[in-house]
Amino acid sequence: MPEPHEYPPMNRPDTSDEPDTAEYVPFEEFRNGLPFGRFHVIVNPELAQRFVAHRVSATPVALAIIGPGIATALAGYPIVGAVLVALGILFKRAVKWQAGKILLHLASRQPSAYEAATTHGVMEVRRV
Repeated sequence: MPEPHEYPPMNRPDTSDEPDTAEYVPFEEFRNGLPFGRFHVIVNPELAQRFVAHRVSATPVALAIIGPGIATALAGYPIVGAVLVALGILFKRAVKWQAGKILLHLASRQPSAYEAATTHGVMEVRRV
């Protein structure tokens, strides 16, 4: 039976003094310091899209626009109906495209949005 091969240790930088998680920044400090550039905000784009869509109820709002659009088109006003359907679809996509900006806006104004975003890893705030 062959002996197990020993590999040399990998040359990794010593990270024992670096924290695994970022220091918690309270909401009031975040809200007051953000306009002055005191924080570096890191947003996870995939999680932000779902978080923001849920937070602003994007799907129900889009359906509330698309549904009457379809009904209007079936009632004999196809152009108005098509415009409403297009607006509903564009609303949903705009929320997805601008999720990072919307998240930052919500987090800087609503303590509950800030707490939820930082707790669930959607957004990380670091002091500069």
